[in-house]
Amino acid sequence: MSGLFRVLDTVADRLVVPGYSKLGFQLRRRGWPDLSPDALRGRKAVVTGAGTGIGKATALGLARLGAEVVLVVRDERKGAAARDEIVAAVPGAVVEIRLCDLSSQESVRRFAAEMRDDRLDVLVHNAGVLPAERKVSPDGHELTFATHVLGPLLMTDLLRPLLAASPDPRIVLVSSGGMYTQRLRADDPEYREGDYRGATAYARTKRMQVTLAPLLTERYAQDGIGVHAMHPGWADTPGVAGSLPGFHQLTKAFLRTAEEGADTIVWLAATSPAPRSGQFWHDRRARPTHLLPTTGEKPEDVVAFWQYCTSAVGILP
Repeated sequence: MSGLFRVLDTVADRLVVPGYSKLGFQLRRRGWPDLSPDALRGRKAVVTGAGTGIGKATALGLARLGAEVVLVVRDERKGAAARDEIVAAVPGAVVEIRLCDLSSQESVRRFAAEMRDDRLDVLVHNAGVLPAERKVSPDGHELTFATHVLGPLLMTDLLRPLLAASPDPRIVLVSSGGMYTQRLRADDPEYREGDYRGATAYARTKRMQVTLAPLLTERYAQDGIGVHAMHPGWADTPGVAGSLPGFHQLTKAFLRTAEEGADTIVWLAATSPAPRSGQFWHDRRARPTHLLPTTGEKPEDVVAFWQYCTSAVGILP
């Protein structure tokens, strides 16, 4: 990347609108080399929330590179429709459907038990929710926290032996640029204080996912498991249209396609050599994790957050 292009890229990123929109993607993609069409041949990937939107686009992108793909969904009909679309686009693709609700620890444990004798090279945590009002999971945790943080943490730890057996294991946490507006709320991870807003809960837990990336990198270092967080920019997906109709209506002319939003996820899973673990990515480039001085966290906040999460899912910190 040339010096001028890097400056333009950084300016677009900090201005948000040009960087997160389809304009930013179109600007940056000109400097990207193509991935090898067989980059993931012989590898197996699990993608959560793969029935629609960015999850489905991710699964399609991985299948195009030769991966066997497991679509993890809550709705079997959506999963079947996604599988049919992927197989139609990639004849011969091996695509499975597995049911799992990331907000339910029982469901996550059942899914992991079903995978026990399988193999796994890539794990993409994409499943997401944005409730209009505060709701709790079957285990009594605030729903976005359960779905975006606790479920992925538990699933990853349970699948650790499978990932450790892979020659090049990678985990991708799909966050959101909205996390830049929030600090790590280790003092109130369950969003019990103040007036509840779904968009705030979403952004808070997406901040937590970014915080998890270096923590999990350290946890799994001895196994050689790479852990990456990323945000897809602003993409036109059913989730955005349904959960943020005002935002969707205002910005739809500038929104990326789901495939454009998924590009960096697929790249993180397939590029060689593997990117450095523990970083936060957008459009194939590592980005800062903080843009506002009010969002920085203290080391003791990170420790408290980690201890709360590991205790909530019953794993050793």
